[in-house]
Amino acid sequence: MGGFLDDYAVVGGIVVAAILLASAMLGANSLMRPKVAAREKELTYESGVDPVGEGWAQSTIRYYVYAFLYVIFAVDAVFLFPWAVVLEKLGSAAAVEMGIFIAIVVVGLVYAWRKGVLTWTR
Repeated sequence: MGGFLDDYAVVGGIVVAAILLASAMLGANSLMRPKVAAREKELTYESGVDPVGEGWAQSTIRYYVYAFLYVIFAVDAVFLFPWAVVLEKLGSAAAVEMGIFIAIVVVGLVYAWRKGVLTWTR
C-alpha cells in the first residue's frame, strides 16, 4: 500500500512544483514590466495601420460554417491515412466499412452543397 501512495506523492509534488513555478513567473513578470500608462500604448494597432472607426465588426455565420466543414473533412482525412496504410492487413470488411464512412461524409457534403452553404457570397 505504501508504494501505491508514493506514486500519488510524486504526482502531488509535481503539481505543487508547477504551481510554485507559475506563481514565480507571474510574480517576476509583474515586478519587471513597465508600469507607465500612455494613451498611445492603449490604442489598437494591427498590421502597421492606425485604427479607423470602431473596433467592433460583425462577421457572418458563414465563416464559422466554413471552419466547421474544414475541421470535419480534416478529421476525415486523419482517419483515412492510417486506414490506407494497413488496408491489406484489415481485409475486405474494413474496405466496406470505410466505403460506408466515406459515403456518409459524401452525403454530408452534398447536403451542405444543396443547402447553399458552400457558396461564398450570394
